[in-house]
Amino acid sequence: MKKSYLTAVLPVFFFLMIHSASAQKTEEVCYNPNLVKDTTKKSIKSMAVAVINGDSVKINYHSPGVRKRIIWGGLVPYDEVWVTGAHDATTIEIGKTIIISGKEIPAGKYAIFTIPGKSEWTVIINKHWKQHLATEYDEKEDVVRIKVRPRKNTHTERLQYFIKDDKNGKGTIAVAWEKLKISFEILIRP
Repeated sequence: MKKSYLTAVLPVFFFLMIHSASAQKTEEVCYNPNLVKDTTKKSIKSMAVAVINGDSVKINYHSPGVRKRIIWGGLVPYDEVWVTGAHDATTIEIGKTIIISGKEIPAGKYAIFTIPGKSEWTVIINKHWKQHLATEYDEKEDVVRIKVRPRKNTHTERLQYFIKDDKNGKGTIAVAWEKLKISFEILIRP
């Protein structure tokens, strides 16, 4: 009787152990620690894309949050070159020549930097796009520099880029963060 009892119970016991172990293993395999990290990142990877006059304009950047910090003149100092995002240099990719402030910029990939000021900002398009922050920034690599005035804006918790097709080959690139916004025009010929 004991033998037949063990013969009947043992397979059930092993089945339950194996099933329980495989269920735990499945949970372990499905667990992705990066998912937790991705949702708690302080500066998330972001992109803005638009088609202007048949050409794609794409901006890749990291989007930091305000998180109750003083941004202008605090986290982002005035009168210093800033990556206009976080981590890697913000990049702009264009498939055709564009014109910014009368200066032609050939198709390619470039970095966008700014020099924030209290009443005026400098927007910089620079050839050296593959760099961390602005640590390797070199003014000699600038393709164009333009002056813009920051405008008051509604609160924007995360830094955002916008690309707007204004029709007839014209477009606007804007950056908004905290309670400020800057923008500049681009032109793409057919």
